[in-house]
Amino acid sequence: MQTVSLSFYRFATPLSRLWALTMMGGARLSLPRIDGLRFWKLCGSGTGEGFTPIPNTAVYAILTVWEDEERAREALRNEPLFTRYAKRASENWTLFLTPYSARGVWSGQTPFIEEAPSASGPIAALTRATVKPKVAAQFWKRVPDISGVIGEDPNVMFKIGIGEVPLFQQITFSIWPDSDTMANFARKDGPHAKAFLAVRDVNWCKEVLYARFLIAGVSVSWEGQSPRILKDIAA
Repeated sequence: MQTVSLSFYRFATPLSRLWALTMMGGARLSLPRIDGLRFWKLCGSGTGEGFTPIPNTAVYAILTVWEDEERAREALRNEPLFTRYAKRASENWTLFLTPYSARGVWSGQTPFIEEAPSASGPIAALTRATVKPKVAAQFWKRVPDISGVIGEDPNVMFKIGIGEVPLFQQITFSIWPDSDTMANFARKDGPHAKAFLAVRDVNWCKEVLYARFLIAGVSVSWEGQSPRILKDIAA
């Protein structure tokens, strides 16, 4: 069964942050040579929880798609690229995800294979978009409101904004207790719903991808812990 891993790395010192920045280019040489890796993306983040156009030089992420969970876990433990990231980072956190819903394309590809596991328990939601340059300013006007509403929702377990290219290629990632809770939030008549309609109706983006995942496991921790009930999921 296809497994998606999303790894977050925090870098505490100026030297380690400079290294992480250079690896946004350097890691592109190593990733294509890793056996079993089907798709990958290197991402930076924004300040705060990532939902800003101002880069956060301390936090980076790597999204990878593997042929199965066993290979995903073995690669993150043993492949030199990932061990170098873990050694340099002050902390890192990896989620192993099983896609059960996906639509849209990412860099012209459909990277996630929809499996059919029971969609129960905590779920992760990922939205990725390539924003058209001429409407980027309008897009970013909506983001602070969306971030605020997500932050005020007592059900959200984790959220972060990351991206491949600052301002234009953006990813939102959040974790919810269950699919109903996430769907109820998305349907609210607030900034999130309005932004979704704008993306669809105003045609802000050249590419949009929506994906939902079950959480198969987590590894290590983020900000000193594994968010809320994810502690109950075996690493």
